[in-house]
Amino acid sequence: MWEYTDKVRDHYLNPRNTGEITNPDGLGEIGNISCGDALRLTFKLDEQKNITDIKFKTFGCGSAIASASVLTEMCMGKNIDEAKKITNQEIADALGGLPREKMHCSVMGQEALQAAISYYESGGKKRIPEVKEGQIICTCFNITDLEIEKAVKENGLDTLEDVTNFTKAGGACGHCHEKIQLIITDISQKENGEKKQGKPAKLTTLQKIDLIRKVIEKDVRPVLARDGGDCEFEDIDGNDVYIRFKGSCSGCAFSSMTLISVVEKNLKEKVSDQLMVKLVGEN
Repeated sequence: MWEYTDKVRDHYLNPRNTGEITNPDGLGEIGNISCGDALRLTFKLDEQKNITDIKFKTFGCGSAIASASVLTEMCMGKNIDEAKKITNQEIADALGGLPREKMHCSVMGQEALQAAISYYESGGKKRIPEVKEGQIICTCFNITDLEIEKAVKENGLDTLEDVTNFTKAGGACGHCHEKIQLIITDISQKENGEKKQGKPAKLTTLQKIDLIRKVIEKDVRPVLARDGGDCEFEDIDGNDVYIRFKGSCSGCAFSSMTLISVVEKNLKEKVSDQLMVKLVGEN
């Protein structure tokens, strides 16, 4: 059972500013009832572009209701530029904190506010895009790589569990876990300046596998394909990486040279200089 603060309980039991504004200046709709959470936010501005009225409707848990409720209080009286700066962490802080597993509710509030502001700034033309920007990573909750990257960077997330808590991505079938982990790893490398050096920080086995697969896909397979060859990652044991050659590379007299000059060279430069690449069946 999660521990909720008194403020969360208060806003859940006595939500502020519920309902919907007729002919609003701003309108934001986020989520989907089929996914378990949905939020509709509307606001009205005065001549100075200050929010004079704001209301919400939501379908979701107590944390979703509380997050939307406290957000409306935070927005009241602010101008558009000030409202733009409200973060999901500030929403959670205004409630005295949220359980880690419920942080996606504060994210949903922030996204609804940003959508409502975009609606206003576009003259009522921009609501929910029919096709999201970026690549869909989590098909269960329709979450893209750009949404995951944004959550990771803004909230300092470094685990798959954190990403699920903040975005819901990976919280159902689990088929997207490897892709999510790869995004986390890539961002971590960029932030630490290690991508320029070509050597990541100490990786977990899962992170190492994800990075090996990415390097093979982007840097190794295209080279082999020029001569009709191919390869696939089979396994890893410590620092020993096992590769299977396919196509013209399989049985080629120069396969050992290709293994060192193409496969091992790329993996040592972009994953770890400790790696040793071996063909499947090789001792």
